[in-house]
Amino acid sequence: MAIENREKSEIGSGYFAAKPPKDWTLFMLRISSFLATVSATIVMASNKETKTLVVATVGSNPITATLTAKFQQNPAFVFFVIANGLASLHNLLMIAAEFFRHKLNDKGLFLVVIPILDMLNVALASAGDGAAAFMAELGKNGNSHARWNKICDKFGTYCEHGGGALIASFIGLGLLLVVTVLSIIKLVTKPKPANNTNNHDFTRP
Repeated sequence: MAIENREKSEIGSGYFAAKPPKDWTLFMLRISSFLATVSATIVMASNKETKTLVVATVGSNPITATLTAKFQQNPAFVFFVIANGLASLHNLLMIAAEFFRHKLNDKGLFLVVIPILDMLNVALASAGDGAAAFMAELGKNGNSHARWNKICDKFGTYCEHGGGALIASFIGLGLLLVVTVLSIIKLVTKPKPANNTNNHDFTRP
């Protein structure tokens, strides 16, 4: 009996040590990542501000011009919108796939493909965030060496909305990175099956 109890204890401890992350944890993290990236996409895609500025002065008469700042004018922000839009679509598809997982014939393939797609989206989202963050810093502070003027002192609302989109996107990227790590852990750590007692029945002669 002592041998059997010790064996059951070892099996139980091995099961809990190799237990993969819960499905609901990944599900909630993926939903949070989706909400963050889709918010970043919408905010940046709708980011636009029009202002009338004084561009020159002739004598005592100022000459004004109406200028519009929008995300389409910057390729980095366009890439940011595309990257976050694709990341949002990926998360949405993965969320929908959770409801149909029991209908999939090859669940092993399903568990392998998801981490690969997650890693691809992490790379895409991080590239978009990096490019947009560089242009945001340039718009806020300018570059005196290249003689590029800052614009955030003139288009404050535009820069604030862009900054908010960046923050939301970085949050979504961080959550997606956590989801990717947990998906890999879930793939490589399988619960140990219970051993057949007939093969370890030491009480028999």
